Order: sequence, then structure tokens, then C-alpha cells
Amino acid sequence: MRLVDSHAHLQAAPFGSDLAEVIAAAELAGVERILVPGWDLASSAAALDLVIRFPALAAAVGVHPHAAATTDDGAWASVAALAAEPAVVAIGETGLDYDRMYSPPEAQLANLRRNLDLALATGKPAILHCRSRPGTRDAQDALLAELRAAGFGGAAGDRAFGDRPPAILHSVSGPVDYVAAALDLGLSVSVSGLALRAGEEATAEAVRLVPADRLLVETDAPYLAPPGAPRRRNEPAWVAVVARWVAERRGEDPAATGAGLVAAFDRVFPARAAG
Repeated sequence: MRLVDSHAHLQAAPFGSDLAEVIAAAELAGVERILVPGWDLASSAAALDLVIRFPALAAAVGVHPHAAATTDDGAWASVAALAAEPAVVAIGETGLDYDRMYSPPEAQLANLRRNLDLALATGKPAILHCRSRPGTRDAQDALLAELRAAGFGGAAGDRAFGDRPPAILHSVSGPVDYVAAALDLGLSVSVSGLALRAGEEATAEAVRLVPADRLLVETDAPYLAPPGAPRRRNEPAWVAVVARWVAERRGEDPAATGAGLVAAFDRVFPARAAG
């Protein structure tokens, strides 16, 4: 089965001693594409450094909602400068997190807006984290409102991205109508091991809604190890568990699902395909 990992934090400390072996294991498992997103200035720069060491990787740069309150204007300017690098194919990870709330909502919203503006300015899709407190959906609703206000799904998005998806719901989680609304805005959806957990039944249902050319899978390594993975850090090879689960939920042949995942990755991140 052909595979992609559309979101793996390979610059994170748990990969400091054996990254080459981790990437080799992923290749043996069938993983053909890996995107390494940043979450602040340092991790964004580190993602680019990894692409220099491992040219098969691609990078994304941006500021996560957890880092919104601690990223000043100077650091943001440096992140925005990194976005011009050819190896950078997306903006993020950004978004909203009203569950853990490491940054206040006002800081998260301001941070999200400048990441979305950067995505529109560069034509590189935004990678969107979104979490609400259990039993609520305030972050999901706020994210949709911000996307619409920025022009995603409208004329501004069309000018920047043409017929390509303007953003990706990373490690998708939330009500089915939230995912449907994001799809109506043209977004892609990326499924992680989170979707396999108890309490994520709505996410499992939403997986069936996503058009094949906008469907991605990911690990969110070193986090969110799926059932069946070792009880330690997650890594790109284990995206195979998620991809097989997706194929089963959609009633598809795994080989067809895998081919679609690679094609969708190259559509969402065409600079990676061309490079």
C-alpha cells in the first residue's frame, strides 16, 4: 500500500538520536511523502534544516496556537521570511486550541489571522489544528468563521490557490457538520490515529465524506500513536495503521486508497511534487 505522512514533527526531540533510521523504516513501510511542520520559529527553522539533510522531506512553517502568546512580532517576521523558501510547501501548524488554552483566545485568533494571511500571500495552504473542550465545539465554529472572514472558500482563496485546497484540517476531530462545512470551503482533511480512539465516532463518520482528492493521512509523530503501534513515540511507518483503517471505513481496496493518498498529497502540496 502506498502511503504518505502529511504531518510528522521529525524535528522534535524524541527523534534526535535515530532520525535516519526512522525515515528508512518509513520508506520500507511504503511511505513516499513526509511533511514536517513547524510550531514556532525554532521548529520551523529546524524543519527546513531537515529538508537539507533529507531532500525527500518537505517543510511547513508557522506558529501553533500554543505558542501564540509567546511569539513576538520579530519572531513572526522571521517565520514569514522562512515561508518564501522553496522547500516550504505549507503554512503551519496553526489554528485554535480552546481545550488546553496555553495561549488566551485573543492571542490565538490574532496568530491564526496572520498565518492565514501568509497562506494567502504565498499560495501555500494552511495546516490547521483545532480542538475544543470535551462536549463543546467553540474552536471549530470560530475556525470556520475565521476562514470565511479571511476569504478562504471565496474570491481571495481562488486567487491564491486556484483549484487546489487552501488549507488542511490536521488530525481532524469534530462534528460531522464541521467537517462538511470545511469541505464546502474547499479544504482537505487529514486523518490521524486520533480518529481510531473511543469518543471519535463522529470523526470516523466524517472520513466517508471526504473526496479522494482531498483526503490525507498522518501520524502527528511523535504523538497520537494509533492502536497497534508500540507504546512509545509514534513515527511515520505507523501511518499504515491509519491508512488501512481509512480504507476499511470507506469500503475501498487498500491499494486504491494508497494511490489516492499519494495523488492527493501532490495536489495539495504541488511544490513538493515538482521538487
